[in-house]
Amino acid sequence: MNGTLYLIPNALGEGALDTVIPDPVRARTASLQYFIAENAKSARAFLKLVGTTHPLRQSLQETHISELNVNTPAEQLPALLTPLLQGHDVGLLSEAGVPAVADPGADLVRLAHRENITVKPLVGPSSLLLALMASGLNGQSFAFHGYLPTDADARATRLRQLEQRSRQERQTQMFIETPYRNEAMLQAMAASCAPTTLICIATDLTLDTELVRTTSAQQWQKEIVSGKMPAFRKRPTVFLMLA
Repeated sequence: MNGTLYLIPNALGEGALDTVIPDPVRARTASLQYFIAENAKSARAFLKLVGTTHPLRQSLQETHISELNVNTPAEQLPALLTPLLQGHDVGLLSEAGVPAVADPGADLVRLAHRENITVKPLVGPSSLLLALMASGLNGQSFAFHGYLPTDADARATRLRQLEQRSRQERQTQMFIETPYRNEAMLQAMAASCAPTTLICIATDLTLDTELVRTTSAQQWQKEIVSGKMPAFRKRPTVFLMLA
């Protein structure tokens, strides 16, 4: 009988896990012997925190942690399922937030379904849903686009395309950016979008430094020109727009 693949959420930043990861999720995590994570070192740090409230099934040194990240070749994915096919439960651990959403774990989950392995998602923080909830934008229809082009001209073109789609479908458009380019993204959005298009930035969600603000492209542009750019450089941020 195959084991179960548990999709284990992680906190969105440093801090106590008990404020964002439910107790039953931490208990289930502590019961597992096998994990798949983007980075073994940070996975052990997460498990160490879990162990402060729920004794781990075995020591960190004895826990099996396999790595799966953007550099993992597709042909290596089947081997990651070996413990599951041998009857062991395995935890797929996100680096931050929930696994398999804007995360390299999605391909492994699809392969698990192909092998008739039960996949069990566990409750935890999703920066995308938290941002959408707090934005005041359309939560009935929305689309997430990952990263936009880094080239300035290509990025501006893509933003106008997404704005047009938002206008036609009344759909919230969502994307993320490498944190050190946050300021450039907001500047591009304010300059490329129509004055009345609503733009939201959602930064450091669930942390003490959390910032969520929605206002028009025109207002953002005024504040940027006057030197009032939000202090969100190098801070994880979700960007949203609604035309």
